Amino acid sequence: MTKQHVVLSEADKQFLEELLSKGSLKVRKQKRAIALLGLHRGQTLQSVSQTLGVSYPSVLSWRDAYEQSGLLLLDDKPRSGRPVEISGEQRAKITALACSKIPEGHAKWSLRLLADKAVELEFCEHISYGHVRKILKKRP
Repeated sequence: MTKQHVVLSEADKQFLEELLSKGSLKVRKQKRAIALLGLHRGQTLQSVSQTLGVSYPSVLSWRDAYEQSGLLLLDDKPRSGRPVEISGEQRAKITALACSKIPEGHAKWSLRLLADKAVELEFCEHISYGHVRKILKKRP
């Protein structure tokens, strides 16, 4: 007799089957749904991991996550990432500065000159000329 690693409620099972029948899912979400259904049907953790091409610990963590939070495990949790240092308003000011009159003694705006002027005008605390280039490159 095979061990049932996950016991899905009838509503959860039906939801997963409908979700998979739709066809357009993110791969991560699809793999998690298939894994849960496989574990519910009595497949081993090892066979599910081999079928989906994921590691054994991944399937193990999906099983544990289902037991703790239910179907919320299907969606990725938000990632913190690096906070934005230059806001949209500051970007707009830097872009406007690049379109403004060229300072005396210079033939044109250089990226270093723009970066120095942005700090001088207190648009931001610090900014590199490379970041100024990226800001101006995104302008249409």
